[in-house]
Amino acid sequence: MMRMQPSPAFAGSPVSSATGPDAPVAIELSDVSVTFGRGDRAVPALATTSLKIGDGEFVALVGPSGCGKSTILRLVAGLVQPSTGVVILGGREVAAKALRIGMAFQNPTMLPWLTIEQNIMLPLKIVEPYRSQFAKLKRTTFRDKANALLEQVGLKGFGRRFPWQLSGGMLQRANLCRALIHEPRMLLLDEPFGALDQFTREELWSILQELWILHRPTVLLVTHDLREAGFLASRICVMSARPGRILDDRHVAFARPRTVAMTFEPEFVALNQRLREFIVGEHGNSRPAGADHA
Repeated sequence: MMRMQPSPAFAGSPVSSATGPDAPVAIELSDVSVTFGRGDRAVPALATTSLKIGDGEFVALVGPSGCGKSTILRLVAGLVQPSTGVVILGGREVAAKALRIGMAFQNPTMLPWLTIEQNIMLPLKIVEPYRSQFAKLKRTTFRDKANALLEQVGLKGFGRRFPWQLSGGMLQRANLCRALIHEPRMLLLDEPFGALDQFTREELWSILQELWILHRPTVLLVTHDLREAGFLASRICVMSARPGRILDDRHVAFARPRTVAMTFEPEFVALNQRLREFIVGEHGNSRPAGADHA
């Protein structure tokens, strides 16, 4: 795996590694494949894939559209069952639902009739041990917990507002709070900033980085944005075109906290270019014969 020596602009805290041989494994895909449909209508979405993610790691999946990135995310969440192989979370098969998982998608999907504070507290109504305490603590401890998260993402004082009163970037900040409110050991992110403008995206990268440093969940991020992957992740896995497989798995050794200015440094640009070469080269190799003459 490639390791880069940071320039002075990359000074900061060293990156901690959770990938040593004795490190606990949070997510493991063992010879997993996914095929949708049967017979002549079968569509292979994910080729046989094995992947280990250490506890507290931040891993980004990048690759062309339709390569199976979101399929892996849904496998980990238990929303898709593997056709072959097994998915293990925290030492147990995913079907055992052994871990609390937080999820955030491109669209925040807040319930419009609830306040932001109430939307954020929704997981506490569902997930134990909070569920059994919700009626008693929703107006005290749980409300304080929600507002403390809102303050961390720069939304102090917005808890009583309704979703339609907030901008898209503000809603996505609240969405991150909702994903973290029940203190998940694992955070699954499917293009959470894809619908936002560049400046709002970059601002939310910094907020998500701060939240990860503070809470240290294991994070699996699906993104098409190579700068986003390099800014946030401690590892980046590049996937091939469908049926997807992992082409490259590299550690990102840039010091934290990272800044947007760092993404324009030569070392960072070189990393992005290398990732792009994998994706563009693989995409070109996957095109059907004669496509250039179509």
